[in-house]
Amino acid sequence: MSNPEAKGQRLAAVCMLGALLFNFPILALFNVPGTLFGVPALYAYLFIAWAVLIAVMALLAESDG
Repeated sequence: MSNPEAKGQRLAAVCMLGALLFNFPILALFNVPGTLFGVPALYAYLFIAWAVLIAVMALLAESDG
């Protein structure tokens, strides 16, 4: 039987991680003139971080333990 309180705490932690990843100090690191496969580094970072957060939240939501 799963513990819904622990799952909620993990999801809250992932939400806080997302707030950290999309805040100024981290975003400033990727605000450079370089590109990644022709995409500006900042846009690539935003998309990759967003996709990773969604994947982690999905794994946490679907896990039983």
